[in-house]
Amino acid sequence: MAGGAPLLVAERLTRHFGALTAVNGVSLDIASRERRAIIGPNGAGKTTLFNLITGSLAPSAGRILFEGRPIAGLPPHVVARRGISRSFQRTNLFPRLTVLENLRLAAAAGGRGSYNLLGRVARLPGPLLRARDAAAAVDLADRLQEPASRLSYGEQRQLEVGVALATSPKLLLLDEPTAGMSPEETLRMTRMLEGLPREVTLLIIEHDMDVVSSLADRVTVLHYGEVLSEGSFQEVKADPRVYEVYLGSA
Repeated sequence: MAGGAPLLVAERLTRHFGALTAVNGVSLDIASRERRAIIGPNGAGKTTLFNLITGSLAPSAGRILFEGRPIAGLPPHVVARRGISRSFQRTNLFPRLTVLENLRLAAAAGGRGSYNLLGRVARLPGPLLRARDAAAAVDLADRLQEPASRLSYGEQRQLEVGVALATSPKLLLLDEPTAGMSPEETLRMTRMLEGLPREVTLLIIEHDMDVVSSLADRVTVLHYGEVLSEGSFQEVKADPRVYEVYLGSA
């Protein structure tokens, strides 16, 4: 990991839904090139934290800095233009389009002229190059002409990561990328993520502790919307509070 100022800073981040406090005073520093895992039981506030970072939700209190600039409350498309991309728990693809077309549309959306995607994408060399690079990064270079609907579930999840990568993000957020996968698909996804270039900083929500131990430089544990513990995987695993509220049942 590189030194210097953090790439992403969350300070006392809070989000209320009526009487429920889903995220409660979370502070977080993510270094450039870091791979950070967010773990915790269901309802711990992990996805709400992602929604705050990516602009899907505005915080009730606190602030978020990306490359030193405030982004809290900005709409998602503006946050994305700043260099933050995200994949979701459920696949979010165009099933009738090919792998290449899905990736090329995502790559074009990251640049100017995205309001006229369908008319321009085929003639833009930049998005095509980024699309092919993304396909290679997610091990789908040999499936470019396959409709997304004909990929296996694991390959669709790989493509979704590729779609996020095609926008050339500085920070990539992955929300449970191995959810619903077989052990073989999980291993393939883990190896694929390990092979991503370090230039893409990674923030990942994940329940599979084997994936977390393989990928994460540091782990943040959320519980009832608060940071319970933070450190290396071994440090977090050795924390008796973490074992009591999460790892004992994970």
